[in-house]
Amino acid sequence: MATVTTQASIGVFRPCATRNRFLSGSSGRLNKEVSIRPATSSSACVSFKVEAKKGEWLPGLPSPDYLTGSLPGDNGFDPLGLAEDPENLKWFIQAELVNSRWAMLGVAGMLIPEVLTSVGILNVPKWYDAGKEQYFASSSTLFVIEFILFHYVEIRRWQDIKNPGSVNQDPIFKSYSLPPGEVGYPGGIFNPLNFAPTQEAKEKELANGRLAMLAFLGFIIQHNVTGKGPFDNLLQHLSDPWHNTIVQTFSG
Repeated sequence: MATVTTQASIGVFRPCATRNRFLSGSSGRLNKEVSIRPATSSSACVSFKVEAKKGEWLPGLPSPDYLTGSLPGDNGFDPLGLAEDPENLKWFIQAELVNSRWAMLGVAGMLIPEVLTSVGILNVPKWYDAGKEQYFASSSTLFVIEFILFHYVEIRRWQDIKNPGSVNQDPIFKSYSLPPGEVGYPGGIFNPLNFAPTQEAKEKELANGRLAMLAFLGFIIQHNVTGKGPFDNLLQHLSDPWHNTIVQTFSG
């Protein structure tokens, strides 16, 4: 009895040399090089490169003339032409930067206490019930205090945008001052780890800030729909992934 053995060989798709320079400040491109290597003894490696050019938030759609790609996080996205005025653009840059930082703090402040309370490490109210708690002062008093403090800070920030470096010296506590720096990146006590504001670092901060703004919006919508926080929703989904989904949530 003769036995015939047939061995089939198929092509294997795997990386040969991967270079991923995501949000790089030097090249401004997302590069990835992969290869198709046949499952044979041959050492031939055919590679190709996929590039996502900076400044094209939608492939094939050119960026506006006033967005040259030189700004951190500039992908040519301005469908309403809001940044066409250079003065407005200067303000929008700082506004997005500050809102990104607040969003990152806000998302962490919403998510971390909820997680630690759920696992028994903390015992604090969920973020959507925090306003119902009793504090050292009434809600109206706290609002007035916060309004005054934020008004002072925002006026100083606006002055720094209009005249960079003009508010580096504290007007009340004369012994405190900030070193000369770029608008939006004051350094000094605001940068205790002494991170350098490189182009790559700025782009990464904005990328995380934009993601945090979307996450914050998602938390709000999620709570309005389900009445729960993101961590509780995650646990509910993991308990029955096939039935606790967004489809069942909106349908029922």
